[in-house]
Amino acid sequence: MNTTDRPAGPADGPAFRLLPGAPQSPVILHVPHGSRTITPEARSGILLDDADLERELDLITDAHTQEIAARAARDAPVTPWRFVNERSRLVVDPERFPDGREEMRAVGMGAVYTRTTHRAPLRTEPAPDETALLADYFEPYAQAMTRAVEDRLAATGRAVVVDVHSYPSRALPYELHGTGPRPPVCLGTDPFHTPDALLAHARTAFAPLGASGLNTPFAGTYVPLRHYGTDRRVTAVMLELRRDLYLDEPVTPHRGLDAVAAALTELIRKVTSDPA
Repeated sequence: MNTTDRPAGPADGPAFRLLPGAPQSPVILHVPHGSRTITPEARSGILLDDADLERELDLITDAHTQEIAARAARDAPVTPWRFVNERSRLVVDPERFPDGREEMRAVGMGAVYTRTTHRAPLRTEPAPDETALLADYFEPYAQAMTRAVEDRLAATGRAVVVDVHSYPSRALPYELHGTGPRPPVCLGTDPFHTPDALLAHARTAFAPLGASGLNTPFAGTYVPLRHYGTDRRVTAVMLELRRDLYLDEPVTPHRGLDAVAAALTELIRKVTSDPA
């Protein structure tokens, strides 16, 4: 494990943070999977020993995506807002549907994971702490993200959610669609919430990193359920950065992180200056 990453252990501080940007910015950088922090309550339900848990965190965490978002926010001409998850996705995954709509439940990775990246047991099935975890973490997170989007709508008339993720250069067994192409940058879209202009801006901004792919190996993007499929003022795109672009996998950053952050900065610039 890279020593610059926070080890698994007791959680302190807030479960998530909204870091303010410029009042006139419509952009929210959403960083849901960058933390390794696990609460004591969640740890008690995880079956792995400490060493195996650290290895699982190496594989499942989108390492250094918080830093990428922070650098891009710092360098952008108009500072975006950042919504950052401070808990590992092994506590709760805020981007999953919390019910039967979630296809990842088929591999034990609904909102509360019961299986590892290699499909080994992570929690007992069904997870006895699922209801409590959803109430304590998933629901407050979703409510806070909804408020953040509504604040941007009230302030600017639009909200642009840029979902910042990474994915391994080689498919892991949990992936439902891991046999497809693994481009340097995967752009996840939604037919209602990802307009052509936003997708074009993302393709152009990340072109220096190589050709981008569309919805492969991961698809979709995050929009609060209150706005999903009904409010076109909320637009969104998911960035899935192949980890070898900026890491010696699984977690050690290299100089490519600068280029990745610069590309995200350019996307923020384009989106902020183009009201389309």
